[in-house]
Amino acid sequence: MHELPDGWTPGGPLTAATLKTEYAVRPLGTDVRRPRFGWIAAAPGYGATQSAYQVRVGSEPGLGDVWDSGKVPAPRSFGIEYDGPPLTARTRYHWTVRLWDGLDREGDWAEPEWFETALLDEGFGAARWIGGANMLRKSFTADGTVTRARLYASGLGYADLRLNGRSVSDAVLDPGFTDYDHTVLYVIHDVTELVQSGDNVVGAELGRGFFGLTTPNAWRWHQTPWTVEPQLLARLVIEYDDGRSVEVVSDESWRVTGGPTVSDDLYTGETYDARRALPGWDTVSFDDSSWHAAVVVDAPKGKLVAQAHEPIRVIETVEPVDVTEVRPGVWIADFGRTTAGWTKLAVTAEAGTVITLTHGETVADGNVVAVNVHVESDRIQRDEYIAAGKGVEEWEPRFSYKGFRYVQIEGTSTRPDVLMREVHSDVRTVTRFTSAQSSYEQFDRAMRRTILNNLHGIPTDTPFMEKNGWTGDAQVGGPTMLASLDLARFFTKWLGDIRDSQAESGQLPVIVPSSGWGFTDLSPATEWPTVYPFLLRELYRTYGDERLLREHWDSLTRYLSWELDRVEDGLSVSVLGDWLPPGFGSGPAPEDRRLTGTAYLYRAIIAAAEIGDLIGKPHEYRKAAVELKDGLNRAFLDREAAVYKSGEDPDYRQTSNAVPLAFGIVPEELAERVAANLAADVEARGFHLNTGCLGVGVLLPVLTAHGYADAATKVALQRSYPSWGYWFDLGADTMWEKWEEDSRSRNHYFQGTVVQWVYENVAGLRNLDAGWERILVRPDARGQVDSAAIHTETIRGRVSVAWKQVSRVLSLDVQVPVGVTAEVHVPSAAASDVTAVPAPYVGEPSYEDGYTIYTVPAGLWTFTSRSA
Repeated sequence: MHELPDGWTPGGPLTAATLKTEYAVRPLGTDVRRPRFGWIAAAPGYGATQSAYQVRVGSEPGLGDVWDSGKVPAPRSFGIEYDGPPLTARTRYHWTVRLWDGLDREGDWAEPEWFETALLDEGFGAARWIGGANMLRKSFTADGTVTRARLYASGLGYADLRLNGRSVSDAVLDPGFTDYDHTVLYVIHDVTELVQSGDNVVGAELGRGFFGLTTPNAWRWHQTPWTVEPQLLARLVIEYDDGRSVEVVSDESWRVTGGPTVSDDLYTGETYDARRALPGWDTVSFDDSSWHAAVVVDAPKGKLVAQAHEPIRVIETVEPVDVTEVRPGVWIADFGRTTAGWTKLAVTAEAGTVITLTHGETVADGNVVAVNVHVESDRIQRDEYIAAGKGVEEWEPRFSYKGFRYVQIEGTSTRPDVLMREVHSDVRTVTRFTSAQSSYEQFDRAMRRTILNNLHGIPTDTPFMEKNGWTGDAQVGGPTMLASLDLARFFTKWLGDIRDSQAESGQLPVIVPSSGWGFTDLSPATEWPTVYPFLLRELYRTYGDERLLREHWDSLTRYLSWELDRVEDGLSVSVLGDWLPPGFGSGPAPEDRRLTGTAYLYRAIIAAAEIGDLIGKPHEYRKAAVELKDGLNRAFLDREAAVYKSGEDPDYRQTSNAVPLAFGIVPEELAERVAANLAADVEARGFHLNTGCLGVGVLLPVLTAHGYADAATKVALQRSYPSWGYWFDLGADTMWEKWEEDSRSRNHYFQGTVVQWVYENVAGLRNLDAGWERILVRPDARGQVDSAAIHTETIRGRVSVAWKQVSRVLSLDVQVPVGVTAEVHVPSAAASDVTAVPAPYVGEPSYEDGYTIYTVPAGLWTFTSRSA
């Protein structure tokens, strides 16, 4: 804890705000038996600390009749585990907290929040999985005053749930995609306001998703162990004011029929025949006598679990910037941005008219490019709407999404009315970055958009081509993703997917979830599934989540045993390597991929060692790490030249040298020479990179760390090929898969990790560990920019850094929340050139390598250097 100056009274008293349960505000249903609580502690002044807390859980707001923690002496403000009697299923609990500060001053109780439990051990009761067609409905009667109604449902692959003619939620593509042989997610909706006195109807329309996908594809999603026709499990619980409770459950009494959605497929799109539409099918006045009885079907093998991560939603609706008739009856709409989602259509046409909408990221020869060599179909990303001939007709798909900027519309002679619907997981943006250098802001916007476009319940590689959860992409992108978005729930879910995908041998596939593809296909590829320990460690760094580490330890150790068992002569064999460096548009450069494979396994082993230490599990991982380091250096380090290389290298490989430097593999006595050679190669190439996805995220931080920030800046701001500026000069608004102009995907985040350097070195904010308990403020890449600012909503509160330089005078503002200690490095020629406000509270600084260094606790601090 930061030591306060003599006679200084720290800020306080404390207040608690932003109360969350399992990382969520007011979760409507959790299957976690001992949910965890968290809050943001805040106080005026400087140096405030939390010394104790008291949590109360009650059946009503303000009560502590369920559990009272008592006063607990601890500074912890998150991950506080419920420790009362077993929770009851389908119950709302209210909780609050009060805090004590460093002087033991007692704060007020926070405004109460609530959470609800899900089904827990009750399960779905008498409900059965049913199918038989894609539209299902059930009539029922409500005979009293409804006080509460909850719909628990799992429609696989996706379900559009309805009650009395209205959607029960704004969630789409729901529930989330999983390995259905291990985990099946169900959703919970509050439908109290939708249940009406008297007759009611609950209904669902089902889509295939990855559960029932039938189009042949390279990843064998059409041949998974779980592939069957769509099906539904539902339990509607209605409570009345007289204490009664009644249920409506899915069974053979439901009625089913085929609907207007003739086909749906995540790769090929949807066909909707409006002539088959059944207006009012989900209302009480509809006659379903011609429908059939539902069929009870076999349940999927996976365990039913309440969905905890954020749902996918329509985030924004965008009008086209241009609609052009390229040929008679053929129109191309340009929406001016690259996104993931779908098109909403409004059309007037004769009955039977087929309107096609083909989605793509580029246009060539007067056509939108929609080609996918991995999918066996004559249509890719193409929706078809067959008109009913009833005036203005509006339609949008519900069971597939596309990656696109352009839409080619055919079948109408008049200008089509189309809107872009931007669709992705509704995760919260936590970071805002601004700078006088417009390119850096452009990088930030493009990377954030690209990441969001690839969040659909799992982190994907491209919404246009694959929609797969490539582990290597999340490996390199994870730190930037966590730095810009709140992904606590999202990544917790995906880590569960990783565990579900594990083979008996311990091996992990290169895509998660997996149909079974990715164990021998493009595998083993060490740099990809080693995301498992790395991401666990990163989530602890970001959210301080120790429970997650414990839950995954056994699976993690099984996986690493598999990896270590196949090490030969201290090296790990990998078939993927540094994917898509400049000039190698079909894969990695022809180099020995054991170099990066071994380096990534080394980093994974170090991460596992740290995890083991954190949760008190015995291990020998550091011994294994030494053997890997020695093996890599023995095989690939030319000590005389201070260069890492392999016999197959076509030239000097920046990734081969930057990765060992970044991961701490280079012998200490050679590190500066290896870095100097790396900087020399960058300069020799006219300040261009030659890195693929593995090297791009570490190149600039390594250069900056070793004193070559100017070289890093020139690479970052480069405009000619290969560079980010080259993409943007070609009209990019997202990050691309390849450096070349013919990149097959223009919505691919793994080459966009320059943004991490922008946050950490240009803005100068670095999270060191344990849920932002310690931060480093050090803007050490200030070339060609005279100001930058960043603020991040962390699990402990807002952290912000803003600096501005005029001539040699630099002002630096730093906001530190309660529970965080900041080490602030102020660029200066001497410590005497720096002033700090408030001066009495900052303590005595030290000076090292051109920076005056202060260590400060909570508060808003201002530093001014006269010799930056």
